[in-house]
Amino acid sequence: MKLYTYWRSSAAFRVRLALALKGIKVEHVAINLTQGDQRTAYYTEINHQSIVPTLEDGGLVIRQSVAIFEYLEETYPEPPLMPSDTAGRARVRAIAQAIACEMHPRLSSRVRSHVAEKFSDQARIEWYAYWALQGFSALENWLASDPNAGHFCHGDTMTMADCFLIPQLYAAKRYELDLSAFPTLLAVKAACAQHPAFLEALPENQPDAR
Repeated sequence: MKLYTYWRSSAAFRVRLALALKGIKVEHVAINLTQGDQRTAYYTEINHQSIVPTLEDGGLVIRQSVAIFEYLEETYPEPPLMPSDTAGRARVRAIAQAIACEMHPRLSSRVRSHVAEKFSDQARIEWYAYWALQGFSALENWLASDPNAGHFCHGDTMTMADCFLIPQLYAAKRYELDLSAFPTLLAVKAACAQHPAFLEALPENQPDAR
């Protein structure tokens, strides 16, 4: 199994967390997004969108982090990263998709680069801060008021929701955002940090980290 990844990619970080939690060992193939590796003929044959991550399992190629996550959950069900009940699974998917579909698209490196190119680097920083804080505020209010939350986003076991939240919080550190207004999210992050899989998946612990 191969994972095409970039150490700073939030989407790739999600998948690395899932792999580490499930104890699945993969070959890491570094795609340096800052040097344009994603636009080479070699990689565009693998991923037509020129993004990471991409997972290869035998002859199967899976693109998009949500699809990869669900493939891993269905193919390698132990340990489970989704609740056993229908309502719980729906809740976890909703949290993950709030991040993957609402927050991340506005904060991706492609969008940030475009904002900087069209306007200025300061505009890029302000854009990121505005949309990141909007997203974190909504998630904080959600989790803080929901009795289904526990040490983690859903109960006391790491799930898909945590795998999607942690990379977004980690990325906010690069922009030195003040996250003190989000104690529930920070508590989840602290709980996740106690798990060995967290250390294994951290960006700075990847072979291509710079």
